[in-house]
Order: sequence, then structure tokens, then C-alpha cells
Amino acid sequence: MSSADNQALVSELVGHIRRIGWFDIGHPGATDLTYPELGELLTTTRLINIGDPWENGTVRHHTKVIEQQVVEIIGSLLGAPPQRWGYVTTGATEGTEYALCEAVRSFPDVVAYYSAAAHYSVPKLVRKLGIRPLQIRATKTGHIDLNDLAGELRRRRHRAAIIIANAGTVWSEAVDDVAAISRTCQDLAISRLRIHVDAALAGIPLALLPHAQQPAYGSAAGATSMVISGHKFLSTLAPCGVLVFAEPPTGVARHRIPYTATVDTTIAGSRSGHMPVVLWHQLTRKDVGLDGHRERAARSRTLAAYLFDRLRQRGWDALYNPHAFTVVLRKPPPAVCERWLLAYQEQWAHIVCMPGVLQDQIDHFLSDLDDAVIQPAEPPWPFPFRAHL
Repeated sequence: MSSADNQALVSELVGHIRRIGWFDIGHPGATDLTYPELGELLTTTRLINIGDPWENGTVRHHTKVIEQQVVEIIGSLLGAPPQRWGYVTTGATEGTEYALCEAVRSFPDVVAYYSAAAHYSVPKLVRKLGIRPLQIRATKTGHIDLNDLAGELRRRRHRAAIIIANAGTVWSEAVDDVAAISRTCQDLAISRLRIHVDAALAGIPLALLPHAQQPAYGSAAGATSMVISGHKFLSTLAPCGVLVFAEPPTGVARHRIPYTATVDTTIAGSRSGHMPVVLWHQLTRKDVGLDGHRERAARSRTLAAYLFDRLRQRGWDALYNPHAFTVVLRKPPPAVCERWLLAYQEQWAHIVCMPGVLQDQIDHFLSDLDDAVIQPAEPPWPFPFRAHL
């Protein structure tokens, strides 16, 4: 294929992505912050981070110092204590896998507790690692059922536990009460315990709220590890994540690899050296700053509340959790579903008002819904659900 052919293919792909991007409001991924100023670094340099982020090793073309800064910034936002440890992952799934690996190595008899609203990767990872799984009921709003969790923990209080909580479930963006989970475990005298928080979508936006408004989901609430996704809110555009442990994990292999001269403490051997730079850039850029990220989050919440209110005005069943970017709604008619890229679960759909989604897009969607509207049947669970903003 000639250079001209290659360029034509790339141009066609860019045009296609931009055309469909207007209609993609169902999948979380911020697109409002780009980084052309990093173009030379990202397209002309080889950057590889091998082994523990706090050991340089023999490879010199790495960005571990920047990776350390990313872990420190994210850890500080999530309230992790100074002795925290972590690294930049390929995404939230790798971070959750690491937490599960650490738990089973620390406690071979560990039971993994996770809600029915957990990310689809959680039961897959539990099976992969051979951990005893126990799915907990979820409430109608997507939160873990604390009574069901307490009952299951009580029946197995002699076993170690790792509880996978959520700070933004994938479907309704429900945030589990980690402080209540931690108190339940204390009341049951479960000391061999890990609480991992999958905060892929909402971890950073929630941390930017005024302290009095923040749900109890971080390290101060009892989380022993947390993971966020970079491409969800921080607009890294390519998948990545940041895993943060409140304390350096004890149940991990620490084999020193002679030819890399580093301790092998991560899941991947060679890791991207470019993504820590992108994350660091998005977190520290002077044209945005933390106040700018707060404004981005506030705009997304305002847009989600706007969508929820407009749906309710139309008599269209919808659900909206506090502080969320996500609105769950009864599945629109086929004509709307064919045009708009939503996410679906049985007779429901959801829209995620990420930074980069515009009110014009939401108004366009609502107009299409009006054109194709049909009266929905009675919902199987109570509506409306109105969050306190």
C-alpha cells in the first residue's frame, strides 16, 4: 500500500470517527481535552517502563519518575496515606486483577464478594484466579445490598474476604458506601480483609467535590486499594488506569529480574512509558488545573440533570444517581436506537454525559425521541428516582 493510500485510509478513519462521535453518548470516555503538544514525544520516542515504578533498572528510556508523580497525584486525590504505592495500568480491569491477586496470595482461603452491578470483568477475573466467588444483590439504584453482604460475610466470618466495591457502577454510576462496608467487617471481627474500589469512572470526579459532599468511598473510608481509568474522565483518549494501594501490598511476588535489574511487582513486564506522560499532562496542565477539572465535572453533572429532567417532563422513565454523569432510561424506540450509540441492558438504556458531550447533542437526541415516541409499558421497578443534587 502506497503512502498516499495509507494517508487516505487514515483520513477516512478520522472522518468516520468524527461522524459517529456525535451520536455516541452511551459509552463513557471524555474527549474534550486533547494534547497535540505531546505529538513529538508520543510519535518519535520509544518509552518503556519495566518492573517496579520506584526502581530504574537497566532500561534508560523510561518515564518512571513521571509515573511516580501520577500515582502521588491520584493517591492524594483519593485520600491515600503517604505510604501509598501503585502504578499506571492498561485500565481498571488490570488494577482489579492486581488487587485480587494480592488478596489470594495473602489469604489463600479468601472469598471474593462483589455486587450484581459490578463490572463484567470482576466475575471473569475471580474465575481466572480460582477465588471462591460470592455475588451480592444490588439495589434498584445499583448499590451493593449491605444487608445481603452482611449476611453472607457473617456466614463465612472464618474466611478471609476481599470485597469489590464500586465508585460508579458501569450501568447506573452508583457509588457504594465503603465506610458502611468497612464498619460491617469490623462488627463481624473480620480482620483478614481487603476492600478494593473499582472507581474507573467516578473516582476522580467524586474526589473533586467539596469534602462535605464526597461519598465515603476512598482510603479514609476503609478502601485498601483503588483503581481509576484515565480515558474515562481525564480524556487520555487511549485506555489506561492508575492503581493505588493505601499501603505497599504484602501479598505480591517480589522477584528481582537480573537482566532488567528491577523487582517484578506489576502484572505486565514491559509497560507503556507514554501513558504516564499523557496522564501527568492531563492532571497538571496549566490551562486546566484541578479547578478546571472540577468545572468539567460540574458541567457533566449539570447536563445529566438536564437530560433527566427533560425525560421526566416527557413522561419517559429515567433514573439518575447523586453526582452522576449517567442517566438510565427506558430503551427508546428502534429508530432512535439505530441512530444513537447507546448502551443497553434488557429494556433499559443509558446515556453518559461525559466531558465532551454537548447540550446540542442531548437536545438532538431528545428531538429524535419526540419524533419516534411511543408510550412505554409499566416499568418493572419504581420510577421516578430523583437524586438530591
